[in-house]
Amino acid sequence: MIRLLLADDHAIVRAGLRALLDGGDDITVVGDVPTGEAAVAFCATTPVDLVLMDLSFGPGRSGADATAELRALPQPPNVLVVTNYDTDADILGAIEAGACGYILKDTPPTELLAAVRSAAEGESVLSPAVASKLMTRVRRADTTLSAREIEVLRLVADGRSNREIAKVLFLSETTVKSHLVHIYAKLGVRSRTSAVARAREQGAI
Repeated sequence: MIRLLLADDHAIVRAGLRALLDGGDDITVVGDVPTGEAAVAFCATTPVDLVLMDLSFGPGRSGADATAELRALPQPPNVLVVTNYDTDADILGAIEAGACGYILKDTPPTELLAAVRSAAEGESVLSPAVASKLMTRVRRADTTLSAREIEVLRLVADGRSNREIAKVLFLSETTVKSHLVHIYAKLGVRSRTSAVARAREQGAI
């Protein structure tokens, strides 16, 4: 059972997400909070597998700041950003803070449910619109995988988890996730399996 916390400053959004997600056989919403501070406080005392985090809460901690604090807890939950904001700075800022995924609030319910299940396992998740935006961004610069990205992808191909990859390469899990986001964008894919397949097609691994 995935224990889920909703963090959004709009009560109607929290209610809508709860109505959609709490009905899943494998998902239970253990709480909902209106601020980033409240999300950190809740997770410090209550077991949570995944936080659905907005980026903007008005005054106080941003969603990215709260994400970084959550990921620094002794038993950190995974964080999936669910927001209306899709600028490059917002997306990369959230991923660098430790979020394992980034989807937009207009994501169809079936895709949201799939994203929640993947993110709860610590998998990197991007909505199609966000993936497309990142892909366009990196294509303007360079679509060639870096040496480090190839190392990460080879370990993914070996079936290693993000945590195992981090240990092998002496990196943080957050850095591994950031590498995966860039790999997905460069290869134009949305999953680990597709990334490995595309890289093999291109002869990168």
